[in-house]
Amino acid sequence: MTDERRLLIDCFMAAIAAVGGTRAVTRALEARAPPHPVELFAIGKAAAAMARGAFDALGEERITGGLLITKAGHVDPADFPRLDCRCGGHPLPDAGSLDAGRALIARLAALPAGVEPLLLISGGASSLVEVPVAGVDLDTLVRVNDWLLASGQPIATMNLVRKALSRIKAGGLLAVCPPGHTPRVLAISDVPGDDPGVIGSGLLVPEPELAARCTGLHGLPDWLDRLVRHGLAARPAPTGPGLGPGPEIELVATAAHARAAALAHARAQGLATWPHPQPLTGEAAVAGQRLATRLAATTTPGLYLWSGETTVRLPPRPGRGGRNQHLALAAAIALDDRDDVTLLSAGSDGSDGPTEDAGALIDGASCTRARRLGLDPAEHLAGADAGSLFAATGELLRTGPTGTNVMDLVLAIRR
Repeated sequence: MTDERRLLIDCFMAAIAAVGGTRAVTRALEARAPPHPVELFAIGKAAAAMARGAFDALGEERITGGLLITKAGHVDPADFPRLDCRCGGHPLPDAGSLDAGRALIARLAALPAGVEPLLLISGGASSLVEVPVAGVDLDTLVRVNDWLLASGQPIATMNLVRKALSRIKAGGLLAVCPPGHTPRVLAISDVPGDDPGVIGSGLLVPEPELAARCTGLHGLPDWLDRLVRHGLAARPAPTGPGLGPGPEIELVATAAHARAAALAHARAQGLATWPHPQPLTGEAAVAGQRLATRLAATTTPGLYLWSGETTVRLPPRPGRGGRNQHLALAAAIALDDRDDVTLLSAGSDGSDGPTEDAGALIDGASCTRARRLGLDPAEHLAGADAGSLFAATGELLRTGPTGTNVMDLVLAIRR
């Protein structure tokens, strides 16, 4: 492994360490401890790490029990004997997501007096837990989410559609909380702009203008547009605590924290740093080509850094990969035969799309490596099959679940 590749991995891991769910939750609860015993509800891909932070800060005697909902392989139930641990589907909801939704409602509704609900929310919650409106079943949810993920729509549009079909999103969960049980909510942001109403589709963030915002959506097929209108009509009217603005959402970790840590590590290694604060958005291949072109054009050496969340418009039969691998392959094609740029693109949660790879790590020789193996980079890009190419060239990045989720990070070294 070259020095540049090793340094990029080290910078990426420094960023992940800075936004780990355990440390973030522990810090928040030690700074302001809850005055009452808590019932713990941890939901998202970082749920296990965040729950561990709560136990570390409060001790088992302060936590009466609770529910942990995450992705399969992201929790060992033996680590949390006091919690009901459940796994939902991601990136598509499954029967476990609906089971988790029913369990979440039942447990919140049964909170005893004197116990405060403590909710720990992280990315992935939109798919991992769900209670659909009447007339929408699991097959319909899967069809909707499958279309959304393949459409190239931005995350804000995806979440508006999901909210319209849900009883618990867009603040719907607040109606379940008994009077006098105002939740405390700690969240790790996985969305551009750190909008609490978008994180996990805003389980505890009322959205009174939801119908108006959904009316303005563009690019939906007729069947989905009709379904959205049905969902908006079927969503229960807000009641109880849900009538207000909702509880404060405390953001305990964001992409800004991750970027700061990556930059600090690079500077400690003697590199100049060039952060780009605007969120990385748009189509992944376009973004990859644009970043590569910018890196090739500059003569200023150092570490360049972006964060955000791109999209991929999938072909009818996509291959292996996710948006980070797709972006990295587009960048590799644009950097073909150069020897002065190395680039890493990876999901901060340790996964990329439906794969268990975090992303990919490329340089100007990546396409040459692929062609020597009989692989055509352009064909793999067109087929959304970057993962198969990078598996062959040995350029996939695999970290396993990281215990956090603050969108994607793209780091590059220009020599």
